[in-house]
Amino acid sequence: MFKKFNFLFVTVLLLSCGKDIPTLKGIDSDKWKNDKNACRGERKTMEPALRTELSKLKGLSEMDIIKLLGRPDENELYKGNQKFYRYYITAAPACTSKDSASLKLILRFNAMGNAQLVSVE
Repeated sequence: MFKKFNFLFVTVLLLSCGKDIPTLKGIDSDKWKNDKNACRGERKTMEPALRTELSKLKGLSEMDIIKLLGRPDENELYKGNQKFYRYYITAAPACTSKDSASLKLILRFNAMGNAQLVSVE
């Protein structure tokens, strides 16, 4: 009985030690998620705030990123189980009012599923 309690206690303790999802100042998560491919132009207004908050995204898991920013506009599976997520900040080529050079938030996830590289290009 005591061993079962110890096992349960340790399991609950380990599961509760997760990292909290950060708050991104100046970024309205709902507006970001609803502006798929940045066609509405709402993400562009959040670009300055995003650039100052980039460091908070590094090290987050894929699921945490999806909770914050929604599903990516584009994703790519790369060698070594690395993944790339791309979120358009300015209108994507798929939009009717597309920009000549679209600005994107790019996240590279390592094989463990954590954001290793975060950049705006």
